[in-house]
Amino acid sequence: MTDPIDVLILGGGQAGLATGYFLRRTQRAFAILDGEAGPGGAWRHGWDSLHLFSPAEWSSLPGWQMPATPGDVYPSRDAVLAYIAAYEQRYGLPVERPVEVLSVRRDADVFIVETDRGLRRSRALVAATGTWRKPYVPDYPDRDRFQGLQIHSADYRNAEAFAGKRVLVVGGGNSGAQILAEVSKVADVTWVTPAAPIFLPDDVDGRVLFQRATERWRAAQEGRAADIPAGGFGDIVMVPPVREARARGVLQSVRPFVRFTPGGVVWDDGAETPVDAVIWCTGFRPATDILRPLGIVDDAGRIETEGTRAVSLPGLWLVGYGEWTGSASATLIGVMRTARATALEIERFLGASPLEN
Repeated sequence: MTDPIDVLILGGGQAGLATGYFLRRTQRAFAILDGEAGPGGAWRHGWDSLHLFSPAEWSSLPGWQMPATPGDVYPSRDAVLAYIAAYEQRYGLPVERPVEVLSVRRDADVFIVETDRGLRRSRALVAATGTWRKPYVPDYPDRDRFQGLQIHSADYRNAEAFAGKRVLVVGGGNSGAQILAEVSKVADVTWVTPAAPIFLPDDVDGRVLFQRATERWRAAQEGRAADIPAGGFGDIVMVPPVREARARGVLQSVRPFVRFTPGGVVWDDGAETPVDAVIWCTGFRPATDILRPLGIVDDAGRIETEGTRAVSLPGLWLVGYGEWTGSASATLIGVMRTARATALEIERFLGASPLEN
């Protein structure tokens, strides 16, 4: 094996690129290993009509504002993909793809990263694998007996396959609301949520949510728990398709069913409903299985961290996994704060930090 590189970043999505942007300002040698076929990370797998719920200027990675799309307040998935591809080129980020990381282990003071292209070694390691590769589906009784179609929102592309069908959309977050809005135009849809969804006011979008996330972070840093504002990224933003669904009267949800049958579901009052398809909008878990050989990953896929730094393993950082690794860090603009802090800490770990000058 060759001598270890200073830093390896695992994952070439928004978190990996933001961290790379700040490492570019140091003298450290680093590489970004990405398992995708092209730029964009999880955005490559968003559904066709997906739009952000923040304007372009509030959806940018560090250093370069996302260009606005004429006539479109909220950038589309394709606009985000084009921006991320241009961002990589603009800053000459050393992304290698497709490189599939298989496992990570520690040997003395060096990380050994096993990939489908051979072994790589590094003195510091940043996990930025996100969550897209770890979709979560709750274990409903008799789910394996259901003979209809089941897909997760990770695999949803458009409503075409559901035209004329009886569909359950399960999940009360933004993906559930937006997919419900689209599929309900062509199918008989029931929206299943564990509790009544929380709808934000029509004038609240990602700008306000990020401001709230920033204030929560500041309040937590200063010990002002009583001043932490309510309302977060899990609440439903009333983007145009969701407002249109509300106007059609379909933005109503029911509480969960109790079990599946081969042809549908049974509710808590014993009533049965025939169902052709279920779309699971039930979120994701951290895609950290490759780190399990390190012996510090818990059953939920998390690692104990202080900020983004792994508490029990010097040299390891985790960026972009959401509130666990930093307020709003799973968003384009929100990852900037934790990416910069991570680069600073890596410099301190490896040597003096020009970023602090």
